[in-house]
Amino acid sequence: MSAPPKIQLIDLHKSFGPKTVLDGISLDIMQGESFVIIGGSGSGKSVTLKCILGLMRPERGRILVDGEDVVGIPPRERERVMQKFGMLFQGGALFDSLPVWQNVAFGLMQGRRMDRAAARRKALEKLAQVGLGSDVAELSPAELSGGMQKRVALARAIASEPDILFFDEPTTGLDPIMADVINDLIVKCVKELGATAVSITHDMHSARKIGDRMGMLYHGQMIWVGNTAEIDRTDNPYVQQFIHGRADGPIKMELRH
Repeated sequence: MSAPPKIQLIDLHKSFGPKTVLDGISLDIMQGESFVIIGGSGSGKSVTLKCILGLMRPERGRILVDGEDVVGIPPRERERVMQKFGMLFQGGALFDSLPVWQNVAFGLMQGRRMDRAAARRKALEKLAQVGLGSDVAELSPAELSGGMQKRVALARAIASEPDILFFDEPTTGLDPIMADVINDLIVKCVKELGATAVSITHDMHSARKIGDRMGMLYHGQMIWVGNTAEIDRTDNPYVQQFIHGRADGPIKMELRH
């Protein structure tokens, strides 16, 4: 008997007024795999992630985490489910008023009530995992480069050693070399934790590097799902246009006048 999915989306629907953003998404993400959702701006990637995280509630459909339906569960139950998650936000989302180590240890001290000394030790350990020495621990985020800030944010995401990691456009705003460093670190950290990873990106180099499988969202529907190695061989015209960045094809840019 095969293992059940770690995360299961079943017929998800989400609208904002007259605009339908998710139009019946169903998806299985298996334990220990790294799944990447690709798609253009406005395709529904971020909304999908926010629904899984419980930041938004779909009008219809189910979201199962470890077999448990988490849509609309009470706050105390939601808190328990959130303990399984680690998140790397698009802009890093570091607290400017806190030194680096406290940023990394924030969830440990606030959510898990870990004492300050133990939390600092754990923060230094996680900073080392992303290639940062103890010399950066007392610096403020403003003193770091964009790439170093992203590494601190990654250290924070893995600090509680979560079951499931979410990556929101992890390479946005980075130069190609630093983007590749972050991709390598994501692969390394996910593997070391044995975690399940869900990423959203429109950076195809990043998607190919960090993803075991991919799914493409278009107009609120998952129009293609497959192994990363298969994406270049698909004859789906929407996928082909997107991954090669072609202006001509079935995907039309929506222009507002």
